[in-house]
Amino acid sequence: MKETVDANKQRIGEAEALKLARSAGKIIAAKGKKLVTIHLKKDKPTDSDLLAVLLGPTGNLRAPTIRKGKTLLVGFNPEVYASLLSD
Repeated sequence: MKETVDANKQRIGEAEALKLARSAGKIIAAKGKKLVTIHLKKDKPTDSDLLAVLLGPTGNLRAPTIRKGKTLLVGFNPEVYASLLSD
């Protein structure tokens, strides 16, 4: 089942973003050319660490955000998208 959320109509704040992140096994966050990969079990990030990569300047979940399996991709990086979506 696919779930699509229009970020223009439904804002996702801190609590919901953390809930989404904590339900994933791995987070890949792209900001420009910089990529940050967080393995939740191995890295044991704090809420502050997660919010730093999840939220944009408005305090809402950054767009685009895609979840595929246990991987949460936040932000846009063409190479990561091609790799993640081709599986």
